[in-house]
Amino acid sequence: MSFDLLVVGLGYVGLPLARAAADAGLAVAGYDIAPSTVAALRGGRSPVRDVTDADVSRMLAAGFAVDTDPAPLTRAQAVAICVPTGLTREGGPDLGPLTAACRTVAAHLRPGTLVVVESTSFPGTTEELARPLLEASGLVAGRDFHLGYSPERVDPANQFFGIGNTPKVVSGVTQVCAKQCAALYERFVDRVIVARGTREAELAKLLENTYRSVNIALVNEFARYCHDVGADVWDVVACAATKPFGFQSFRPGPGVGGHCIPVDPVYLLQGAPADAFQVVRAALRANRVMPGHVVARASRLLQDRGVPLPGARVALLGAAYKPDTDDLRESPALEVASGLLDLGARVGWHDPHAADLPLADPRLRRYDDALSAAAEADLVVLLQAHRAYDLGAITKTARLLFDTTGRLSGERVVRL
Repeated sequence: MSFDLLVVGLGYVGLPLARAAADAGLAVAGYDIAPSTVAALRGGRSPVRDVTDADVSRMLAAGFAVDTDPAPLTRAQAVAICVPTGLTREGGPDLGPLTAACRTVAAHLRPGTLVVVESTSFPGTTEELARPLLEASGLVAGRDFHLGYSPERVDPANQFFGIGNTPKVVSGVTQVCAKQCAALYERFVDRVIVARGTREAELAKLLENTYRSVNIALVNEFARYCHDVGADVWDVVACAATKPFGFQSFRPGPGVGGHCIPVDPVYLLQGAPADAFQVVRAALRANRVMPGHVVARASRLLQDRGVPLPGARVALLGAAYKPDTDDLRESPALEVASGLLDLGARVGWHDPHAADLPLADPRLRRYDDALSAAAEADLVVLLQAHRAYDLGAITKTARLLFDTTGRLSGERVVRL
């Protein structure tokens, strides 16, 4: 059996892409190096919150094949590489998964195949990293196989925009490659935009999320300044948002997380001159201090009520980086928890979508439910206002509540 599309990497990006293509009638396969991911999918269970078990069952019934064996790559007419491109421990770009994926694809590449990189990276990655790795197969991009870049635009928990109705930017190392790339996505995406080249497409993705990083940093700085001068930042944002032109509303918070906002600006800075993108560099610094600001505010709130932070019981509600997801990547909750623990607090946490935190600290406790946490803690810190939370009940139960989301009000509520 041949496949119209084989997706490499079945996570937050790859699995929704595979679902969209399968729902449009394409013959789709998936390859992932994680046995647990493949086993779950074969059993009809989705490892990604935005793709339901029913979606997976429907895909399997339509012929979706998934494996840890890359051999099916030889039967794919098109391959989409959707592996993560995160940060190293040193904070730089980590292209290890993308490099490994390209080598695997190269080992099974056959003439006429379209290879599309969807993983976010700095300009030149497609031409200077992916292309040589793929051409190690002996095939030449633009002559023997097609090579393109199409940045992913997945927004976890977005109820309005998905793969099909989000415009898709595509590109190729040649015009013919770009046309082949466009032809693939036009089969299951409403609108396809062809960029002038792969660098333009790579930079478009970085611009989109760097724009968000800079504007979130601005409103986070507003939040800190408003606290200093005794103003409500949420009212400031709401008032400014009434202007029907020239302003787009962004909301402050405990920090930025996920795979895009704290990561993509780092990729943009990769290889750029030291004096370039000073605004971007400042935005990264402004966003990185927010978890520490939350810890400092929490400490002061307790001290003002005669409760010293060492030994105080602090409950963190919402560990994911954004509401209604289970995604803990780069979540500011991790830094907030670590900061409070370092100051001697007794920290517990709850998230209806996450069972574990990637923090190996025996002092950290997981609450079974949010109301129990609110009833027990000296201070509740609301980090994410998940729809699953009964915010009214939490507000009534908590002795003192520090709201970083701007959703709550009341005598015992202090807002960011």
